[in-house]
Amino acid sequence: MIEILNPTELARAKETGALVGNILQSLKNRTAVGTNLLDIDQWAQAMIAEAGAESCYVDYEPSFGRGPFGHYICTSVNDGVLHGLPHDYALADGDLLTLDIAVSLGGVAADSAISFIVGESKPQESVAMISATERALKAGIAAAGPGARIGDISHAIGSVLSEAGYPVNTQFGGHGIGSTMHQDPHIPNTGRPGRGYKLRPGLLLALEPWVMADTAELITDADGWTLRSATGCRTAHSEHTIAITKDGAEILTLPTQPHP
Repeated sequence: MIEILNPTELARAKETGALVGNILQSLKNRTAVGTNLLDIDQWAQAMIAEAGAESCYVDYEPSFGRGPFGHYICTSVNDGVLHGLPHDYALADGDLLTLDIAVSLGGVAADSAISFIVGESKPQESVAMISATERALKAGIAAAGPGARIGDISHAIGSVLSEAGYPVNTQFGGHGIGSTMHQDPHIPNTGRPGRGYKLRPGLLLALEPWVMADTAELITDADGWTLRSATGCRTAHSEHTIAITKDGAEILTLPTQPHP
């Protein structure tokens, strides 16, 4: 299903996106060496409830997971890249953490992810990988607009990731979003320009470039959810929800509140 939102729904989407951006920024600021992944999950649950929103994750039960997910945020550490199931783990200095969250507010969902390094140690390889996903996300957003096609976005993202030297996996990628979290169209993180669905104003897309340092192969953790690099290498993931407008693309999941 591909939804085209009306102006009222788009206004709600902006509220949802701001909430998601603010939650992620707040969680990043609270996370430190020694923070337990289960604490992050509890913080997310509290902020979602305080906003009168609903989690898109807690009851999520797709075919690729051992569901329901049962938590409010994905916490993927080091070799974990997607769908990281929160568990009893205290973060160490230098850990690469990805936080991925989706909520629904007023009947419209938004989805976003950030990767960052915990503590004072900043391994250069990890810094470079996070930067590559952020640059790829920026390129994908720049390629989106009315009349552009999904392949234009995929090509822009894939070009940045490949030029940075990372293999690209196409099993999981970006997606449409609206009244539900995951909708058509699927947006691979590499592709051919000029192909695929033509973008229209009112369409919401979640773009999410992610990479693994030296492989494109995923393995599923024993928890039935967390996807890890097959070689044990580190990973990174960046995501924004955007709205296609008559003038281009608007990022909805940027934080709007000041955070110390």
